[in-house]
Parts: sequence; structure tokens; C-alpha cells
Amino acid sequence: MNTLTVNLGTRSYPIYIGQALLGTPDLLAQHIGGRQVMVVSNETIAPLYLQSVQDMLADFDTSTVILPDGEQYKNLDTLNMIFSALLENHCNRDCTLVALGGGVVGDITGFAAASYQRGVAFLQIPTTLLAQVDSSVGGKTGVNHPQGKNMIGAFHQPRCVLIDTDTLDTLDDRQLAAGIAEVIKYGLIHDAVFFDWLETNMEALKARNKQALEYAIERSCTIKAEIVAADERESGKRALLNLGHTFGHAIETAMGYGNWLHGEAVAAGMLMAADLSARHGWLADDTVQRTARLLQQANLPTAPPNQMDEAQFMQLMSIDKKVVDGSLRLVLLKALGEAVVTGDFRRDLLSETLRGDA
Repeated sequence: MNTLTVNLGTRSYPIYIGQALLGTPDLLAQHIGGRQVMVVSNETIAPLYLQSVQDMLADFDTSTVILPDGEQYKNLDTLNMIFSALLENHCNRDCTLVALGGGVVGDITGFAAASYQRGVAFLQIPTTLLAQVDSSVGGKTGVNHPQGKNMIGAFHQPRCVLIDTDTLDTLDDRQLAAGIAEVIKYGLIHDAVFFDWLETNMEALKARNKQALEYAIERSCTIKAEIVAADERESGKRALLNLGHTFGHAIETAMGYGNWLHGEAVAAGMLMAADLSARHGWLADDTVQRTARLLQQANLPTAPPNQMDEAQFMQLMSIDKKVVDGSLRLVLLKALGEAVVTGDFRRDLLSETLRGDA
């Protein structure tokens, strides 16, 4: 087992990464203050791993709530299912929520924990690669709105993140690829050497080689932990983690939540960001081509849906958390491994990218 730390002073917490961690009760127990624990999972993950987590929590007063599975259920109605269960079980301010599932479960559970009785503790047990390398770390929680993704939420850090890589054995290939998109992101924004490693080891990741997966997860979490520690509330550097997300969130919203997986939309969005960066002369064309090849090798899309036009992109991108005083800002690349958040880009070149001009 490897242990990383998200350094946030008195709110610092560990990230445990390894195999067979769901059989290690002390990893969770040491982070639970009261007697009451509620495990939140979904219809897909609960039959696979809920019993193991309940066994780890045998010394606590444990209840469960099972959510429907899918991005389309990441909304206020589903959030209210958790609040209702907490109230029905008379959970108090000393209770702890445990998120067992992918990014949707983690985001909703974290938001419920941030809001219930004005804030209770929660732990993350992410079971998808995307959640393990991204959404479970950093304390971003929330739900979607029909007009915009992740527009309702709160910053609320977990007490720990437990990443059992064995849970990836039951992950389907499409979800695995979606997680690899976020792994590629870390190479693009922060670590050119890691990007090189991904080019060499992509087939091993797709084949679920445990050593390759654990290294990719550890490197991704290390980068994210460093950025979160430097900028917890996304006032500056943390926004770099959103490479491709402004484009990608527009795709998810336009296509209907769940039709394009988050990682798939981000993959297309990252290549759009790379394309726009190259149009400004900031990024070598070879880097754009390498990015496209790596995404293709990972079985990820490299273009937005054909039915989306420039006007629809612009309308949806205007509802983005990086918009400041009505001005759109984007995460773009100055070089492989070097990203910047900027509003200083040419609108005519953005139009070319959105139209897919040659």
C-alpha cells in the first residue's frame, strides 16, 4: 500500500492506494469520530462491494442508501434521497458518510455531507479509475443542473480516500477509458515525462496491469494533491485541472447527461484545447498529433459530436465556473506539461476550433 497526503493543515488527509484494501478495517475506522455511519452506493456497485465495506464497519452503527446509477441521476432529487435516509435514521452531527462508487456517488455524497446539519464528515472509496485519479481527491462536491454541469455544490474535503485497485477488475472497458482521459490530462498540464510514460504504457493500462495502474493512479493523485494543497478553492492554479472541461461540460450538457461519459467529453475537449493552443502558435503541431494518437490508443473520442455547432458551444460555455465578469477563460497549453488559465485568446481562433476548421 502507498499512502499520499493532501496537505491542508488541520484538514489534511491520506490517500491510500493498493490492492485488497477493502479487507483492512482499520483504514476506515481511524477516520470515523462518532458511532453512526451511512454508506452511500449505487445499484451497480452495492452488489459487488457493499458487504465488504459493511464488514469493515462492523463496530459501528451502520445504515445504507442505494442510489440509481448514472450521470443523469446526479441531481437534487437524488441528493434528497440521502437527506431523507439520514433523517429517517436519526443521524446526528457526529455521523460519517461513506461514498462507495464512482464520481457521481462521490460528488453527491460529499455534497450531502457538506450540507447535512451544516456539515458532517465523509470518506471516499472510489471504485472507478476516473474517481480514483480525480473526483475523489480535492473536496469538490455537487450535482448537475439541466442548464449546466456541476453548477450546484460546495468544497468539502473527505477525511480519507481509500483506493482499492482491485475494484477496477469489475470496471467495464468504456469506463476504464474514461478514467484514462483524466490520467492523460495530468501529463498534458503538469508532467511531460509522465505523458511519455503513458505513450509507452497505454497497452498495459488497457490490459489492467496492476503495476501500471497503481503507478498511473499514484502519479495522478500526487499531482492533484500538490495542486489542491496550493489552491484549495480554485482561485488560481487549481483551475489548471480543468483542461478540456469547459468544452467537455458543454458536450455533456448538450448530449444529455450520461450519453457521453465525463472522461469521453473531456478527451474531446482536451484535444480542442490543444488545437486552439496550436492555432495561437503556443503548442507544436506534433504535440497535438501525439495527444490525438494517445487518446485514440486509449479508445477515446478526439472530436466533439457532429450535431454540436459553434453557437451551441458558445451558449453552453458561457455557463462555466471559469467565466469572470462575463468573460470566458479557458485552460490552454503553452507546451507539453505546461498549462495556463487565460482569457487572452483570439475569439476568431476559438471559432475555428469550434467549427473544426482545417
